[in-house]
Amino acid sequence: MPVLNSIADAAAEIAEWRRDFHIHPELQFEVHRTAGIVAEKLREWGCDEVVEGIGKTGVVGVIKGRNGGAGKVVGLRADMDALPIEEATGKPWSSQTPGVMHACGHDGHTAMLLGAARSLCESRGFDGTVLVIFQPAEEGGGGGREMVQDGMMERWGVNEVYGLHNMPGIPAGTFAIRKGPMMAAADHFEIEIQGLGGHAAKPHDCIDTTLVGAHIMTAVQSIVSRNVDPVRNAVISVTTFHTDSTAHNVIPQKAEMKGTVRTLSTEVQDMIETRLPVLVSNIAAGFGARAQVHYHRNYPVTANHDRETEIAIAAAKEIVGDAQVEPDKDPVMGAEDFAFMLNARPGAYIMLGAGEGAGVHHPAYDFNDEIIPEGSSYWVKLAEKALAS
Repeated sequence: MPVLNSIADAAAEIAEWRRDFHIHPELQFEVHRTAGIVAEKLREWGCDEVVEGIGKTGVVGVIKGRNGGAGKVVGLRADMDALPIEEATGKPWSSQTPGVMHACGHDGHTAMLLGAARSLCESRGFDGTVLVIFQPAEEGGGGGREMVQDGMMERWGVNEVYGLHNMPGIPAGTFAIRKGPMMAAADHFEIEIQGLGGHAAKPHDCIDTTLVGAHIMTAVQSIVSRNVDPVRNAVISVTTFHTDSTAHNVIPQKAEMKGTVRTLSTEVQDMIETRLPVLVSNIAAGFGARAQVHYHRNYPVTANHDRETEIAIAAAKEIVGDAQVEPDKDPVMGAEDFAFMLNARPGAYIMLGAGEGAGVHHPAYDFNDEIIPEGSSYWVKLAEKALAS
């Protein structure tokens, strides 16, 4: 079965919604304009209930099926927020907000789920209830966690929950998914180094925090290469290194480093969190310095549930055909706060290929409007299949 006729006919209109969101990007929880438009459209189309302010600025729409909504409840989630990046696409619909752009395609995610919501409101061709979930603050704010903690799952009795993300580099209009870990946990850390500053011409009178930091930066890579089983996955990246001096002739008293840890299992995550401060403090001590690690767990592993993954695969195949669905996609070491929803309820997270072009989080990225028919049709078909299972 190809894309739904009603969605194909509305694709240009859905693209216009997407471009409007792109022109007016909003960060994290400050998605007031976007959320307002979403809520207005859901009410216009006859959603049985539209609730704003879930997880601070999230929107939930309730669509009851032909049996009055009795029985199973399935949630479909899209994210709404943009990124603090200056746009470089040159498109007519480029961001009008300096330093902010939709560099990850959440404008497209929101528009595609809106297109599906309208179709579901019109057809009601299912038993049970569909919950369309529009989430703020995926980009670092933990909006998914906030919506879960706000009681969304319990309030509407959600049984299953599903997510979707566009992915450049995968052929446009195809789907990719896997059972188990789909995306990594994302933790971050700060390392504070205290030495003894002084004149750069007298290093023997100092404890050089720049030197200590350089050794730490190199040594932390040994955690992955020498402490993690080679057949498992982990990434440690030190991304910033600052000292308290900007002069050519001063050895700094203090230094600070920041970075991220990405893992696909709790066991590896626990090991790195334990190993990192031991390694850092001992290296610093070897130079006569002191160092302290502040470790923060952020997004957990995005892990798909087996049964729900099979439902997602079946829905995708009905839209684009068997050959256009990759059922065992390699996991991605990026992170996704849909993980909080998958920890609360069984579900699955799928990737929709966006074709060639700039990758997500790049100033030249723009959502590929050509994949809207497949994305919106997938949501409709998934809702019907999940509620029938």
